[in-house]
Amino acid sequence: MTLVWRPGFQFDADASTYIEAVEAADTQALETGVRYAINDFVIGCKNDGIWDAIKASCILAGARTLSGALVPLVGAAPTNYNFVSGDYNRETGLVGDGSTKYLDSNRNNNADGQDNQHFSWYSPDYNSSTPVVSSNDKPNANGMNLVSNGNAKSRTTVNTNFTATDPFVGMSRASAAAFNIRYNGSTVSSSVSSDPPTSSPILVYRFKNFVGINIYSAARLSFYSIGESLDLALLDTRVSALITAIGAAIP
Repeated sequence: MTLVWRPGFQFDADASTYIEAVEAADTQALETGVRYAINDFVIGCKNDGIWDAIKASCILAGARTLSGALVPLVGAAPTNYNFVSGDYNRETGLVGDGSTKYLDSNRNNNADGQDNQHFSWYSPDYNSSTPVVSSNDKPNANGMNLVSNGNAKSRTTVNTNFTATDPFVGMSRASAAAFNIRYNGSTVSSSVSSDPPTSSPILVYRFKNFVGINIYSAARLSFYSIGESLDLALLDTRVSALITAIGAAIP
């Protein structure tokens, strides 16, 4: 499918590859404004110096179909467990059911360095009663947890509690002594030492609690990213602009 160009403007190569893959999965073209929103996001992340740190990510909005939404922006495609087309909204994203539905990101918890990682999500209609994303498919695994009831941990078995109501939430660890959490538009540091990461799949919408029970999310996500440490404030700005622009571009 042919991309529509702004006069004197050229799409970024990575953005073009992603857009064309989404359109192939959808079997139809995206609106020009959606294409521009994606392109601006990719270029913006590159200009900010955070693009290369993103190793696995999906924009769970904008695409015309669920198949298109599960095309990876970066990294491997997630494995879909039980999501169906009715769970997907082009403007707001993909919603869980709190009981059976989740994604396996197909990135391992130990793929990035012990003290070099990030995880983020964007949830436009925030559900504070259920967990959202986690790297733990084993009880008490040393990994990444970001849950919407205000729990975070990073390469450690120690949780840090927070209260978030803002759509973007992220965590990033760049040192052994502490990691950063971003919520409600601010980034704070949590002084918790890291432990060697457990080999475990990074899951979205599901995690295993300390006694081995699977907990599922009923939240709606428009975006998630996994990878190396990065500036969460810069990512927040880019993701928020992306989802806003996608919503404005869809009739």
